[in-house]
Amino acid sequence: MRIVRKALEKEGWKITADPYEVNVDDVDFEIDLAAEQLLGAEKEGQKIAVEIKSFISPSNVSEFHTALGQFLNYRDALDKIEPERQLYLAVRVPIYESFFQRKFITSAVTKYQLRLIIYDVQEEVIRQWL
Repeated sequence: MRIVRKALEKEGWKITADPYEVNVDDVDFEIDLAAEQLLGAEKEGQKIAVEIKSFISPSNVSEFHTALGQFLNYRDALDKIEPERQLYLAVRVPIYESFFQRKFITSAVTKYQLRLIIYDVQEEVIRQWL
């Protein structure tokens, strides 16, 4: 989580919650990060929430099931309480370049409209926003 936080800060994002705790209809959620980026002195900034997934367990499919379920629940919760905040799933470059290129996974990402942040662990930077 520290790496993604640092990478966002390098891009000018201000971390506003770590973790971002949300309560909707008596259900508690904990999203890894919340951040804001001001667009100008007089303008309201962009707000995001980021769920970070490492995909380090033996089963990437199982991790994807968990990540997708969390993403969909978190997005629904944010739609109810803070619809202007965009939710992103953050994954490491190697996972994106291998597992996330599989046809079934790319189809699921498209179908469920997952927003992705692809981050580089060694350089602590964001490589892509999708």
